[in-house]
Amino acid sequence: MANKSKGRTTIEVGSDGVAVITIIHPPVNALSFDVLNSLKESFDQALRRDDVKAIVVTGAKGKFSGGFDITSFGGVQEGKANASKPGFVSVEILSDTVEGARKPSVAAIDGLALGGGLEVAMACHARISTPNAQLGLPELQLGIIPGFGGTQRLPRLVGISKGLEMILTSKPVKGEEAHNLGLVDALVSPNELVDAARRWALDILEGRRPWVASLYRTDKLDSLGEAREIFKFARAQARKQAPNLKHPLVCIDVVEEGIVSGPRAGLWKEAEAFQELVRSDTSKSLIHIFFAQRGTTKVPGVTDRGLVPRQVKKVAVLGGGLMGSGIATALVLSNYQVILKEVNEKFLEAGTGRVRANLQSRVKKGSMSQEKLEKTLSLLKGALDYEGFKDVDMVIEAVIENVSLKQQIFADLEKYCPPHCILASNTSTIDLNLIGERTKSQDRIVGAHFFSPAHVMPLLEIVRTNHTSSQVIVDLLDVGKKIRKTPVLVGNCTGFAVNRVFFPYSQAAFLLVERGTDVYQIDKVITKFGMPMGPFRLIDLVGFGVGIATGMQFVQNFPERTYKSMLLPIMQEDKRLGEATRKGFYLYGDKRRANPDPELKKYIEKARSMSGVTVDPKFVKLTEKDIVEMIFFPVVNEACRVFAEGIVVKAADLDIASVMGMGFPPYRGGILFWADSLGSKYIYSRLEEWSKMYGEFFKPCAFLAERAAKGASLSAPVEQAKSRM
Repeated sequence: MANKSKGRTTIEVGSDGVAVITIIHPPVNALSFDVLNSLKESFDQALRRDDVKAIVVTGAKGKFSGGFDITSFGGVQEGKANASKPGFVSVEILSDTVEGARKPSVAAIDGLALGGGLEVAMACHARISTPNAQLGLPELQLGIIPGFGGTQRLPRLVGISKGLEMILTSKPVKGEEAHNLGLVDALVSPNELVDAARRWALDILEGRRPWVASLYRTDKLDSLGEAREIFKFARAQARKQAPNLKHPLVCIDVVEEGIVSGPRAGLWKEAEAFQELVRSDTSKSLIHIFFAQRGTTKVPGVTDRGLVPRQVKKVAVLGGGLMGSGIATALVLSNYQVILKEVNEKFLEAGTGRVRANLQSRVKKGSMSQEKLEKTLSLLKGALDYEGFKDVDMVIEAVIENVSLKQQIFADLEKYCPPHCILASNTSTIDLNLIGERTKSQDRIVGAHFFSPAHVMPLLEIVRTNHTSSQVIVDLLDVGKKIRKTPVLVGNCTGFAVNRVFFPYSQAAFLLVERGTDVYQIDKVITKFGMPMGPFRLIDLVGFGVGIATGMQFVQNFPERTYKSMLLPIMQEDKRLGEATRKGFYLYGDKRRANPDPELKKYIEKARSMSGVTVDPKFVKLTEKDIVEMIFFPVVNEACRVFAEGIVVKAADLDIASVMGMGFPPYRGGILFWADSLGSKYIYSRLEEWSKMYGEFFKPCAFLAERAAKGASLSAPVEQAKSRM
């Protein structure tokens, strides 16, 4: 991290006797230890100087501060770095130097004051903000709590309930709302901000405005009895919403300490809790995911060659089904002009109807006005032929999975689209090389694999073949970011990254059930582990048709390591197709409530006899730990293969893909990061043991065996990966 500009503060004293201290650390003026130490030096200087009467703190280039510099956490976690002693920032700098100063200070907030940035502002004696600035304490998203006094000052400025809500949900408020809450004292426009703050600081000095230390304010605090009720309710909510997370409860304890034992005691408890949490597995996992998400757009050999993304203005989407309409929705929401092409009027009407319905649900939720809906929808044009394709910059094909149909489409596109146009397919099962076989445009053919529903799910897999040009990849990474997806570059193979890594997820579940584990127990345990739903509830959601079709892909391509169960086909024969038919592994009532079905037994018995296995008492009594490991270790094993084959650029890409594509819990850090927390040796030995007892499905791959033998991490880079890309 050495040659990074370290960040600093500057101090300028005006003829009015106001010192303006400016935080400078591009891009968001993050508070590194260098910035914080410099802030203390600037403050000390302002307090020493006789020509300084009052102080204004602000941030360079229209941003106050985005908070503590997360890149410094690594050092804190390992217990090195000039990581200061507990309470150094919150007590010595912010409470004793800033808030306890003999000269008044005012924070001038523009752009954003988040996390540590807002905590610095709260230590000043007043805050002035622009109406659109974002103010908040998002620390809990990283598995920690506010560590610079935020747990003590925010509740005293806005009240305990609102303070807890802001911290526990990590949601920022805009300047305007912050003003209504009393978090900021006045709103002014950006160009008047610093001048207004200077005047306010002098007004405090001359007694025209109150001189307030936030830490000691009590006018917004509830009585102790009411406070206890608020904390009790907050704890119940936290336990319900995040049963696997400890840090929200720690946060509530820390806020309570300040209310019950006084703010200084609260600051010390905050400092102690922060030090402990920053070293926790949860925090390490969430910080890993934070960086993994931002790192997917760095691709060695592609994004480091100085290529600039070309402008994409107009996109055509072929197919207005669930997928195509979802993709079209995501594009118009980000201001792209879209042509939606279908084969006949009826289908086209249904497709545009779906886009409208997707937008309408936003209006219903209040996140979009009816007027904005009409404006957004005007970006969408329907088409039944390729006439309007002569000026499109990108096409995304989302028609049914049929090879000859897709080959014909791509041959047509080559004729009707301009030569720079990117030709993308949303296929999830057909080889892209096969799709582009009849064209001469293989360098601009690429996979754009969205997850359903496409306007909601945050992941986009960009699939490159051996022919895809770097320019096209750079273009698509840019479009992915603009439509608010996290784009992950993957190689061309069956199932790409996410679906391939997770095919053993449901197959392992079938294996367990056929040997005697209860379907509903498996779903319960996997949900408790932190997945949005268990494997059986998931199959019901996607539908048995899709489940069987994708399952077949893997059985054909990886015959030696798939578990072939007849359970789905048997149930399908009996008209059970999942949630859509109200009958799958569960029965569905009116409100999508999933209820267990006692009839399931007969199908399982039939499938069991077809597989030739019998109930094994060990499987009937599996512990929760065993269920989690038997379902997820085969997934880890496949993730190892995908990594070793060079299908993904780096391990962190697989981690973020598992979180965003499958809902793997982010507080476990993603599939390989989680596996490393258990150790390659342990995972290898369990899989090896099961493969001897229950067959090849569990057999550890060569990469896993190799890493386990060395006791090495699974995420460490692959030396000269046998890249198939």
